[in-house]
Amino acid sequence: MYEIRGLSLFANVGIAEAMFKDIGVNIVLANEIEEKRAKFYQEVYPKSEMICGDITDEIVRDSIVKRAKELKVNFVLATPPCQGMSVAGNRDPEDPRNQLIYYAVDVIHRLNPAFIMLENVPRQLKTNIRVDGQLIKIPDYIKIEFSDKYIFNNETLAKTKDFGIPQLRERNIYLLVRKDFGFMWTFPAKQKEVYLETAIGGLPSLDPMLQEGMDLTLEKFPEFEKKKMAGMLVSKWHHPPVHPWRQVEWMMHTPTGTSAIFNEVYYPKKKDGTAIHAHHNHYRRMSWDKPARTVTMFNGYMSTLATVHPGRPYKVGDKTLYSDPRVLSIYELFIVMSIPLDWPVPSWVDDSFLRSVIGEGIPSKMARDILQNLLSYLDRVEYHKN
Repeated sequence: MYEIRGLSLFANVGIAEAMFKDIGVNIVLANEIEEKRAKFYQEVYPKSEMICGDITDEIVRDSIVKRAKELKVNFVLATPPCQGMSVAGNRDPEDPRNQLIYYAVDVIHRLNPAFIMLENVPRQLKTNIRVDGQLIKIPDYIKIEFSDKYIFNNETLAKTKDFGIPQLRERNIYLLVRKDFGFMWTFPAKQKEVYLETAIGGLPSLDPMLQEGMDLTLEKFPEFEKKKMAGMLVSKWHHPPVHPWRQVEWMMHTPTGTSAIFNEVYYPKKKDGTAIHAHHNHYRRMSWDKPARTVTMFNGYMSTLATVHPGRPYKVGDKTLYSDPRVLSIYELFIVMSIPLDWPVPSWVDDSFLRSVIGEGIPSKMARDILQNLLSYLDRVEYHKN
């Protein structure tokens, strides 16, 4: 069986790698610029070597290449930060983060690995970077750099829902195979969609913890502690998120699948009572009969893109209200990101940091299934190359 020995660039905390052990893929080396993320990664993957440093620094880059050669790396996974080109970001064509692909390309050229996986947001296809003083679209740049040595996949847009993951997330993923191997690496066959009802519908309901304190929380939600205990029995990560009362009240009056901006009375307002002008996906509840919306690094805020739990209707007198006026719990995020529920998150990691890194990760099952498809090719053609 062919042994995949990988280098993970822009590794974050290793969410993509969380299921690799299931299929025998070894990430032997990783690089991450942020010390906190690098520490997280190293604690979760103690058998992998982490080089913490800025890949744009030539000394750091040289050390990555040197160590990767020593460790006989034959696969590179590169996921450059996407804030400069994502819909949730500012989309500045000159954003220096967009240029990071240049340094990944340099590392790849120097290693000449057998296999490469380059992942980013779909907007990458239309994003320009500056190379030798000229603006060039990222896909054109990648193909100019690698077409002579590598076979590219034809279809590069991948949707997480097609991998049996309950999330509507789309990514642009280049899968490259060195030409001497003679085959094209493609995505696996599409799997059946999984809706939120199936994925998280059976979990205990949670009331939010109010920013204003426990007294107001218990006044508004008398069953708060009971629900919290039921959630904690499932997992320590299924605990109440914290929100301000005014936002919670808006969402209590917002039906499943709709946004609070369409409410006649309980719509988003500033503290002075004037309406907040928001996008129709802000303050939006997700739907039970669909996968979750794209998980972003801002998944802890109800004011951003479609982060609110679907909720269920209940009666208070003649009024219909909706339960779970909150964002998804971290446990629910694990599910919609297909992160293993027993993933060994370090004890020092707080909710805010964990939510942020989850929002920047590749869903674990997606990454695993793509690598599994590569291994299937290699098994079929009986490659035994190093």
